[in-house]
Amino acid sequence: MRPTGRLHLGHLHGVLRNWTRLQHEYDCYFFIADWHALSTDYASADGIANHVMDMVVDWLAVGVSPSSSALFIQSQVPEHAEMHLLLSMICPTAWLERVPSFKEAQRLEGGRELNTYGFLGYPLLQAADILLYRAGLVPVGDDQVSHIEFARDAARRFNHLYGREEDFELKAEAAIRRLGRKTSKLYVNLRRAYQEQGDVEALNTARAVIKEQQTITLGDQERLYGYLEGAGKLVLPEPQALLTQRPRVAGLDGARMSRSQGNAIFLRDADTELNEKIRQMPTDPARVRRIDPGEPTRCPVWQMHLDYSSADVCQWAEQGCRSAGIGCLECKAPLVEAIDAELAPIRERAQDYAGNPDLVWAILAEGAERARDEARETLGEVRRAMGLKYR
Repeated sequence: MRPTGRLHLGHLHGVLRNWTRLQHEYDCYFFIADWHALSTDYASADGIANHVMDMVVDWLAVGVSPSSSALFIQSQVPEHAEMHLLLSMICPTAWLERVPSFKEAQRLEGGRELNTYGFLGYPLLQAADILLYRAGLVPVGDDQVSHIEFARDAARRFNHLYGREEDFELKAEAAIRRLGRKTSKLYVNLRRAYQEQGDVEALNTARAVIKEQQTITLGDQERLYGYLEGAGKLVLPEPQALLTQRPRVAGLDGARMSRSQGNAIFLRDADTELNEKIRQMPTDPARVRRIDPGEPTRCPVWQMHLDYSSADVCQWAEQGCRSAGIGCLECKAPLVEAIDAELAPIRERAQDYAGNPDLVWAILAEGAERARDEARETLGEVRRAMGLKYR
């Protein structure tokens, strides 16, 4: 996540709630992408440090746990930069120029000067971020699938160029024997079913069998993956998109909640601030007077009721609006109560973390070391494959 400002309810329900679930199901790496922030905000970088602290405090406050996942700052793991550099040697310029979001982002950024390599190359840095951890799954919404495909293309090109090993087949067959008699036979049968019959289910089962093996080396594991698919040594696995539902969270004006649109409720808004924001929300323009009936579907407050209120409250608000049985301020009251009930514990935990910055920096440092352990291992394989391992 790029540190470009305070986090709001859209981040909570669109991303962070999903992260808190995934961290108990997978080995997760969550990082603050400060280098990515520079790709568009290089001319106003002074605020990044404050945004970093605010962001990680919000992560911790909503339940992203350093004991269940690695939390770190991108620039504190310099292996990201080296991986990006090495991939840039093999990435065709045309690949970057045709990324769907490139020209669209240039248009949306308006007057900013974005004809920089950092902006052009951010999809490749993003690919490096993913491939450095040999990630199997990347949680994204539909709008980010093209970026995961770009990372897959980068991995596939790297493996094609460098996934060659002397006596590869002999070493792969030796790795099969090391699986043990029963597992070896299963692997051979699944490989045959995939290569001779195109059985994708057999391919997925064989991958799962390899992943479960705890006694083989990483090199043997990569050989088995590559041999399975009829390729060479698989140095960089191709990541898959883990599609996640990102609900559209309505902002104070009824449009999608966005910091840049000025319609956001932030995770650490005080109860008085929250109350004031909702009291000032626009309502159905047809309700000029208290006795005028309204139409909920034209009212931003109704959109928020759908997100936060129970079915009974929604029914009460809908009927009261259409019959003019309740006023707009009365309609907003249970909404304030529901949102405040969600934000109050987050505010309290955030206050504890914000008051102990040394603890927060220690969490980030520990996460960076954990990430670097994994990153160094991958880079060792990458350097070796590219002929850059000299001793």
